[in-house]
Amino acid sequence: MRTFHCTVCEQMVFFENSLCLHCLSGLGFDPDRREVVTVVLEEPLDSGAVRRVGDDKLATDEPVQYRCTNDVIAKCNWLVPAPGKLCVSCALTQTRPDDGDDGALAEFADAEAAKRRLVFTLLELRLPIEGHRTKPDGGLAFDLLSPGKRPVQTGHADGVITLNLDEANDAHREQVRSQMGEPYRTLLGHFRHEVGHYYWPIVIEQTGLIDDYRKLFGDEREDYGKALERHYEEGPPVDWAKSHVSSYATMHPWEDWAETWAHYLHIVDTSQTAAAHELQTDLARPGDTTDLGFRMTLRNWIPFTYAMNAICRSMGIADLYPFVITKDVITKLVFVDRAVTSARFAAAKKAAAQVPAPPA
Repeated sequence: MRTFHCTVCEQMVFFENSLCLHCLSGLGFDPDRREVVTVVLEEPLDSGAVRRVGDDKLATDEPVQYRCTNDVIAKCNWLVPAPGKLCVSCALTQTRPDDGDDGALAEFADAEAAKRRLVFTLLELRLPIEGHRTKPDGGLAFDLLSPGKRPVQTGHADGVITLNLDEANDAHREQVRSQMGEPYRTLLGHFRHEVGHYYWPIVIEQTGLIDDYRKLFGDEREDYGKALERHYEEGPPVDWAKSHVSSYATMHPWEDWAETWAHYLHIVDTSQTAAAHELQTDLARPGDTTDLGFRMTLRNWIPFTYAMNAICRSMGIADLYPFVITKDVITKLVFVDRAVTSARFAAAKKAAAQVPAPPA
């Protein structure tokens, strides 16, 4: 994540802020520029219309923008080009709790906040984000559901990511984490894992990397149901940590991919945050176009995680980064970066091919 500042008072602000707490200027996130911008309200006030503040600290001549129509229900601070529209992140959600379900709506807002962070990273990596509304066959969508009277299973199927909103309840999530013996469990982690399943055909099958994938992760054509049953009956192999980022990654090649993908996003986002705050200044940029760039990030990542954990222990709290990255896991992470780069190049090439040639 980058660092952001209020244009009026230069105070540092967070990605989620809709208001500068120092000078009380309005803020909004512009997804096209991927920047938090300072805004002033335009009349009428109830329209959600805003105008970006310029370097002269006054409203500029730039076009009026509007707050996402989910600004209240999802606490969304993203900006859109027309009134009554959903931002690029909120538009991906196709199912949410009913308006009268206050408890579920609070959890829904937390889930949307985590999803906006996910979408920011996907935008930074320049991965294609096509929702079901624009691409019904193969687009990305989210069902954010409260279990109520029926169980809700978090997972992915045919481009639709389902999230059980109980995961937004800290006590529930910690209870499940403890019961499952997991070192890490967060809303953002769920989104990163499940979106890895969605992007698998885009960055692996469609880029011609399937054979290389199978050499590292195994054959995804293995029966998933049998693999799941075996995993919960027998547990992971004793030596799972040698070649997998988590015990769950041993269940099936698809889960190994999704767990490694999620970890790649952890590293990309956290490394960008560290560099933005000048904690480490020689980190490669997210989505650098060479293996060497990401390997540089990894070389800095390992000592940085030691520092993070040491600080946590100084505060008397659990390690922030409870993972061990082995040589085999690093090889998989570098492959994920290669797949992301290949998909980005393929998308750019496709977009260039669709641009009409200038008239002779």
